[in-house]
Amino acid sequence: SSGFCTVIGGGRIGSLLNQGDNSVLLKRGDSISSDNEGTPIFIATRNDSLDGIIAECPPNRLKDLVFLQNGYLDDYLESKGLIDNTQSLLYLSVPALGVEPVDGITSVNPEGLTAATGVHAQALANLLGSLGLKCNVVNMEEYKPAMFEKLIWISTYMLVGTAKECNSVGQAGSDCKELVETVVNELVAAVSAKEGITFPEGTMARLAAYTDVVADFPCGVKEFEWRNEYFYKLGDNACPTHNTLLRECKEKGFISFDLP
Repeated sequence: SSGFCTVIGGGRIGSLLNQGDNSVLLKRGDSISSDNEGTPIFIATRNDSLDGIIAECPPNRLKDLVFLQNGYLDDYLESKGLIDNTQSLLYLSVPALGVEPVDGITSVNPEGLTAATGVHAQALANLLGSLGLKCNVVNMEEYKPAMFEKLIWISTYMLVGTAKECNSVGQAGSDCKELVETVVNELVAAVSAKEGITFPEGTMARLAAYTDVVADFPCGVKEFEWRNEYFYKLGDNACPTHNTLLRECKEKGFISFDLP
């Protein structure tokens, strides 16, 4: 059986992770216990809840926090002194509370795309495995390009789909195939230059295959500061197509926030 864990957040992912009899679920306003040091605390909340959770976490448990959020967290975690904490890329979706999860197993990646790195990565893999879901435990060097690849996926398909008024990521991928490929290649090159990392061959094939699995996912440019802003800030020379599409969305009134 899997070891003890704490789950924060009672939404779709939190409820999924809290199915065992060896876990405790914390909802808004509940406090993290200073007991059970060395056991994982899975944070299954939106990014904007992280400040409060970290601020109220007992100091001896900070190293047990496991970040499951979408998007670019490196600068944020660095600022909190938590850059070495366990992180995971959850390539699984739960269409509604209590519904069977859809795993990120694709024609290109039959071993699954979900990955985790850090001290509690194996505990997460064990927990997901007990639910019949895949999770690859990787080191930080392997994790970083995988993290940026997921960021590129959500930032590209949501943006192209919104700009071109597609109903879903699947439609964006099929109706706007060339534009999606242009943006993906642009962002891969921009990240490689900025971060000094090398992506494994086949990024576009992996992302297109994942899109097929979650084809009905609706498009929307959200959580800008955690997603597209990373690329927007790299500038128009690095990300011309991406940045032009963002401005197009703003001009058409498809996004509510102001671009910096």
